[in-house]
Amino acid sequence: MSDDRAFTYNGGAVPPGETQNIRYGISETYLGDPVRIPVTIVNGERDGPTAFLTAAAHGDELNGIEVVREVAHEWDLSALSGTLVCLPVLNVPGFLAQQRYLPVYDRDLNRSFPGKRGSTSSKRMAHQIYTNFIEPCDFGLDFHTSTRGRTNMLHVRADMTDEAVYRLAMAFGSKVVIDSDGPGGTLRGEATDDDIPTITIEMGEAHRFQRPLIDDALAGVRSVFAEYGLLETTVRWPGWRTIVAGAGEKTWLRADSGGIVDTHFESGSLVREGKRIATITNPFKEDAVAVEAPFTGLLIGLLENPVVYPGNPLCHLVEIDESTRRAIEAGDAPEPVGQPTPTVSE
Repeated sequence: MSDDRAFTYNGGAVPPGETQNIRYGISETYLGDPVRIPVTIVNGERDGPTAFLTAAAHGDELNGIEVVREVAHEWDLSALSGTLVCLPVLNVPGFLAQQRYLPVYDRDLNRSFPGKRGSTSSKRMAHQIYTNFIEPCDFGLDFHTSTRGRTNMLHVRADMTDEAVYRLAMAFGSKVVIDSDGPGGTLRGEATDDDIPTITIEMGEAHRFQRPLIDDALAGVRSVFAEYGLLETTVRWPGWRTIVAGAGEKTWLRADSGGIVDTHFESGSLVREGKRIATITNPFKEDAVAVEAPFTGLLIGLLENPVVYPGNPLCHLVEIDESTRRAIEAGDAPEPVGQPTPTVSE
């Protein structure tokens, strides 16, 4: 078989019909030992697009790791048309320390792309990852979770003004899409600027595997593969979908007082304008402050750690249109939990 379609990287190549598991060196530790990231490259026998799946650019974001691992090692890819580049742990130093950022000067790997040779440690790592495994691809899916102490319902973040990105985001089939440019230095933003359409999938919270979210994300990956012809399967329709575009259609509600928080809804809930989302009290359950929804919307992000200082984020609320509201009211959204006590509210 011809090697014309071999996937090449600095130091190796994967011919059509072969799979390679490699540990690729991107840096060195203080002791001079190599820092290696795990990479699985599946090059199908049939022609098709090249796609990357990435996770754990932030070292404590674990849900995406399992998504990428299952695609690479549990799916039947014998009929794959194209090539998959699977990178389940981008930020290996952060993953080993179980912290969000690189332990080297606390830098954010996901603000360091596309990287630069001869620059800072984080940009050198990003450069190795980007030039070897991102640049050769046609599109990509980048998996994230919320930060410590918060959770996200599964949703996509994508630049919906870009036609190629729009197609990718719609193919994934999530119920919520946040229309936004990828911030500078993010894998999503830099790859999209290089004509490699990329979306971010936000799902759940840090430091854990959440099986329902992992399964939902895997269904989204399979749907994308159907859209682009990598596998013969079906593009999914999520039942309803809302695309949140304007800055006025989304907001983080923040605490105006410190205390202990009782939240009354789950992530993914529909909340009507004026409804109490959370109550903040002191240790004696006195001086209760109610936090109310400024508009009718969907809770896509929610506080998990129930203690706050003034200014800490409580929840991420996005506005929805009338047809979406009716679809959710038909039974697609979680019900409120922990009803409020009568004690007085990217």
